Amino acid sequence: MQPLIDNARTFGQRPEEFARLAEGQSPGVLFITCSDSRVVPALITGARPGELFELRTAGNIVPPYAPGRPTAEAATVEYAVGVLGVADIVVCGHSHCGAVGALVRGDDLDAVPAVRDWLAHAADEPASADAADPACADAVQHHVLAQLLRLRSYPCVERRLASGRLRLRGWYYEVHTGAVREHRADTDAFEAL
Repeated sequence: MQPLIDNARTFGQRPEEFARLAEGQSPGVLFITCSDSRVVPALITGARPGELFELRTAGNIVPPYAPGRPTAEAATVEYAVGVLGVADIVVCGHSHCGAVGALVRGDDLDAVPAVRDWLAHAADEPASADAADPACADAVQHHVLAQLLRLRSYPCVERRLASGRLRLRGWYYEVHTGAVREHRADTDAFEAL
């Protein structure tokens, strides 16, 4: 913890670099990814403060849209799309994902009931998923596509997609190599950016 505290102490010693941020935000991208500490959106993309609007959830899960039952995730999506007017939404899954791995392996999560109940929002994993593969690449990529499909059910996303003012993107990040792949609709495969 001490290195983090030391950096936080010196971080604000360059106020001129941050003054423009007080004027507001206008990120171009909503970046939805896992809470995993190895996945750092600004590091992966090179984004500076104000360029990404982030939503981080266990397993980068986008819960189903439920009118009358607001969630933090739905509020974040709605704000990014309806107020900030982001042009792109990226759902970024990653290799070695504990959440997707637990689903693929059928782990007993009774000791962590909030995690178990949250993961119930995940899409069914493909039967061909290799439970012995620690990267769970196929399962994670399938999961990313399921979350993109879920996003389409959000009214604000549906409207912006219909108007052609929003793009949805599925990414897969390899924590062990740093490589990023994007889903290509024409090949239905995740390919190098």
